[in-house]
Amino acid sequence: MRASNPDRAGDPDRANSPDRANNPDVRVRRVYETPSPDDGVRVLVDRLWPRGLAKTDAHIDEWPKALTPSTELRRWYHGPEGGYEEFRRRYEAELAAPEAAAALERLRELATRKTVTLLTAAKDPSASHTSVLERELARRAGA
Repeated sequence: MRASNPDRAGDPDRANSPDRANNPDVRVRRVYETPSPDDGVRVLVDRLWPRGLAKTDAHIDEWPKALTPSTELRRWYHGPEGGYEEFRRRYEAELAAPEAAAALERLRELATRKTVTLLTAAKDPSASHTSVLERELARRAGA
């Protein structure tokens, strides 16, 4: 894992933009995709390390486990009773807990200065916790 260095990432022209604070630059990618210089700060948002991926190949800058769905919620969602809308509601409640809220605010603040790429092993990020995180970051920025 690379050491976190927020100054190395993001578009310098956009970093000075007056609307940057209200328009965080957050992207979502699968962690198995080849890293790109445009990724900025690469943040793994899965609780478990992705299968078959060497840590040296992942180029992860941060891994804030406080932002990941709890083990119980993850198991429920992938079980026979789990539905996306209920998962979203429960995950949003988890994100309101103090540790998760602080980590989310830190990520939102970082995304107002640098490009942040949320990384997941989920096959369909749009139906996973990453879409909830992306939406929550935009909501907190007032977008």
